[in-house]
Amino acid sequence: MNRRPRLLATAAAGATAALLLTACGGGGGDKPKTNDKIAGAATGGTTSAAPGPSATQSAGRPKIELPSDLTYTFEWPKTGDRDKDAVLNDSEQFIKAVDMAIAEQDPLHKAYRFYSEGPAAAGSQKFIQEFVDYKDRITGVKRYYKSNVKINSDGTAGFVYCEDQNKAYNKSLKTGKTEVTPKSKDNYVLYSSLLRVNKQDVWITEKLTSQRGSTACQF
Repeated sequence: MNRRPRLLATAAAGATAALLLTACGGGGGDKPKTNDKIAGAATGGTTSAAPGPSATQSAGRPKIELPSDLTYTFEWPKTGDRDKDAVLNDSEQFIKAVDMAIAEQDPLHKAYRFYSEGPAAAGSQKFIQEFVDYKDRITGVKRYYKSNVKINSDGTAGFVYCEDQNKAYNKSLKTGKTEVTPKSKDNYVLYSSLLRVNKQDVWITEKLTSQRGSTACQF
């Protein structure tokens, strides 16, 4: 039985292939590592329920507060490049901000809108609304890995990464019960995003696509 908003659902999954080419085409010097849930900064192998200090110290950044039963593993090693590492950090905050909006049942939450604009923000709003309609939120552990960042010649950034949703579940806010679902290849999701840096020096996600059941994320 499928999860009811299918754990991070998606906006525009059909455009994944085209955006992948934009995000990571060429760029042989980049490190090769690399919905239906949407998504949406820590370093390799870390698990956390809240963002690190570096993610919240800058003026204007929203504070991310999540339920204690929702944690993350971000296997996104730092690259040593200032812009690429900023993309990793701000993408992590975007992911967590969407989950916070779901937990607080607010489709227009200012936190995820701080880190997204355009199609990505619109898709996030729709995704969050599905959880609000069902009075559900997310619990468990979400794992992100195979990150690949490319800074494009026009100043935008392409970011491709994988998510393992096998230990993340929907939890009913009405009953408190968690819908535990079996492990499945459909729980491996490939994401591709396009970002740009704004005047606040924040990397904003403008486009986000996903491919559920991606073989590239299974190993």
